[in-house]
Amino acid sequence: MSYQQQQTTQFGSAVPLWAPYYGAPIGEAARRFFKKYATFTGRASRSEYWWWTLISVVVSIVLNIIMSVAGSAGATVSDSGAMVPGPGMIVGVILLVIWGLAVIVPSLALVVRRLHDANFSGWMILIGLVPFLGSLALLIFMFLPPKPEGQRFDVPA
Repeated sequence: MSYQQQQTTQFGSAVPLWAPYYGAPIGEAARRFFKKYATFTGRASRSEYWWWTLISVVVSIVLNIIMSVAGSAGATVSDSGAMVPGPGMIVGVILLVIWGLAVIVPSLALVVRRLHDANFSGWMILIGLVPFLGSLALLIFMFLPPKPEGQRFDVPA
């Protein structure tokens, strides 16, 4: 019996926080993301990762729209012809910075846990520092299916 099958029969509908939640719904994926804020141990399923990625992209797009709209209200053109954004742009930038700072650590932790699920060391996240190719490699790793050998990263509570 695979780990995914054991997960549903052994734990029922309540998956423990230390175990990856395969087939996690969007709300549960977001809850687990914040509950495991700085947890770099254990594993995260593909659904946990991709649901959070969707949430993060949507929030970022909304904040960028707010920043653009607020910046265009009261915008002026300087003597040199350069566009000077309105004072509302600062509010948008502040919101974007707060969002970025609030999710950077848990996002890194989620990527490490996702790498663990595909049976890679969490240190493989450093490959993302290689320009373009590193990010592409990490993207491919996020698509990989879970491997049973990744259970070595689990830390049952």
